[in-house]
Amino acid sequence: MRETTLPILKAIAFVRSPYSQRIEAPHQATIVQGTETGKTEEALIEFVADLPAAAYRDLEGFERIWLLFAFHRSEGWTAEVRPPRGGGKRSVLATRSPHRPNAIGLSAVRLLAVETGILRVSGIDLLDGTPIIDIKPYVPYADAFPASQAGWIDAIDARHGIHSAPGPRKPRKTSPGS
Repeated sequence: MRETTLPILKAIAFVRSPYSQRIEAPHQATIVQGTETGKTEEALIEFVADLPAAAYRDLEGFERIWLLFAFHRSEGWTAEVRPPRGGGKRSVLATRSPHRPNAIGLSAVRLLAVETGILRVSGIDLLDGTPIIDIKPYVPYADAFPASQAGWIDAIDARHGIHSAPGPRKPRKTSPGS
C-alpha cells in the first residue's frame, strides 16, 4: 500500500447555525421531526476574510449547494457504530456517523441568497461554528439518483416506514457519581 501525502485543508467559511449542541440539530437536514421548533431552520455560511467574492458569486441561481465540512467536535472513531435508526451495529463507512476515520461530512442545503461575505441557507443540520472546507453546486442531473438502493436502510424502511429516521435524542440523564 502506497502512502500519499494529502494537502492540508483549511476552512473557507464557518457556519452560523441555531444549533449549538448535537442533540439540538436534526440527524439529517431534511428530518426536523423532534427538533425544538420542528421546522427547517436558516443559517449563515460566513466566508473567511481572505476568500474573494469571485470564488462564490456564481452560486447565485443554484437552488441547492453541497457543504463539505469538518466534524470539528468528533472525538475519534470506531469501525462499527449504532445508527439512530436501529438495526444493530453497522460498519462506520456504511453510515452517516460523525465519528469517521477522517472527520469529513457532506450536507446538501437550500441556498437562499448570495451576499457579500455570506451565503444564507436553510435545511441545515450543522452546529454553530462548523468549519466549511469546500462548497459545490448541487446539480440535479448528476447528483440525484432517486431509484438507488440504500442497503440496510431499505430494510429498516420496509419494517418501519420510509424515512423513519428519529429526531434528535434527548440528553442523557447522568446518575450521581458519573
